Amino acid sequence: MAEPPFLSIIIPARNAGAHLGRCLDALLASSYASREIIVVDDASTDDTAEIARARGVTVRERPRRAGPGAARNEGALRARGEILFFVDADVLVTEGTVAQVADRFREDPHLDALFGSYDDSPSEKGFFSQYKNLSHHYVHQRSGEEAATFWAGCGAVRKEAFERAGGFDPKRYPAPSIEDIELGCRMKEMGCRILLDKTLQVKHLKKWTLVSLLRADILHRAVPWSMLIVEKGRIPKDLNLQWKSRVSALVAGWLALMLGLAVLQGECLYGALLFAVILAALNLDFYSFLFRKRGLSFAVLSFFMQALYYLYSGLVFASCWTIHALSGRSRAES
Repeated sequence: MAEPPFLSIIIPARNAGAHLGRCLDALLASSYASREIIVVDDASTDDTAEIARARGVTVRERPRRAGPGAARNEGALRARGEILFFVDADVLVTEGTVAQVADRFREDPHLDALFGSYDDSPSEKGFFSQYKNLSHHYVHQRSGEEAATFWAGCGAVRKEAFERAGGFDPKRYPAPSIEDIELGCRMKEMGCRILLDKTLQVKHLKKWTLVSLLRADILHRAVPWSMLIVEKGRIPKDLNLQWKSRVSALVAGWLALMLGLAVLQGECLYGALLFAVILAALNLDFYSFLFRKRGLSFAVLSFFMQALYYLYSGLVFASCWTIHALSGRSRAES
């Protein structure tokens, strides 16, 4: 058996004073000793840096805000470890999380990167926080182990592979976005092996509201991910892009259309009901999961939220594909 690897735990932090202390306390309580913790303060205006220094970890302060991708890159540049373990500032690891990551890399010399998921018991109790967290947990737990992307909320990568891939792209993603997904796509194209470890679960502390959820999902996820997909010319069959999700987006569009037409012609309500049933059937396992975890009323409310999610995700992808196709035609004609 190989020697235990030295891990560099890198935490990008921007005005993270509300959660960073708990995040660091959980990491410092880890049973794995062969590690360092680096907090990269992305020009915070609160006491983020002071909270980190008070716990004796390494702190790097950026003079100007550049986003989590740039912060992680700086942490990687300063890291002494052969394994870079990225953890978000609003995440709580368990006592055995760091050791689990180290063991996976020690046991598999051909493993280039791995990531986990949120657990099914988020800290915030509001509906939108619970829905968002449980959706993330469900998708990751139902996806294949061999992954085509990467997640930096709780994800680790060999430093050599990270450097070979060029790290995160802070110019394209200067704000929290899909910088980790894009890195995973590049690594996969290089032939790197990335695993989704479903037993690697962490607690998420973030509070979501309807406005913050929609803003993040549409502006920072759906739009840039759709643009990345149309640029590459292929849709990865991974995480929330599996065939049921694609069909669900089409069904949600027809459901919205039927509801709109029902204002002018009441009979269209029957069509809307049909598509609602189809959407429910396609995602029955998800609603069953939510029912077991949070009860009937939560599962019913989640149906409407998920229908909305599929609707705006589908519309964003169609819009991005159209814009990309038209811009390509314009360049060809000029």
